Amino acid sequence: MKFAIPMAMGKLTAHFGHCKEFCFVNVENNEITGKEVLEPPPHEPGVLPGWLHDNAVNVVIAGGMGHKAQELFARAGIKVITGAPVENPEKLVSDYLNQKLVTGENVCGHEPGSPCQH
Repeated sequence: MKFAIPMAMGKLTAHFGHCKEFCFVNVENNEITGKEVLEPPPHEPGVLPGWLHDNAVNVVIAGGMGHKAQELFARAGIKVITGAPVENPEKLVSDYLNQKLVTGENVCGHEPGSPCQH
């Protein structure tokens, strides 16, 4: 299983589509087996779901994400968790695996009044 977390300064960032790096965390038998940090392709609508799918990602843990992006991930067979706290990737994945990940509001809903409109 492979997780992707959008990052800024080593921790999750709410600005999913505009982040400068993703941390990929590999998991086998419910244990973290490795991680790598990659720079995503330039931001264009629909690019990240394809790029993450091509990198064999199964789950995205994000602070927030627009509805269209969530739909594209669903079509690509990638599960999306939104509303995650600003933490390091290993803690987020570990909490998810141990069913302790506490999520809140999707902080980047692209809805009127949302804190992250682009």
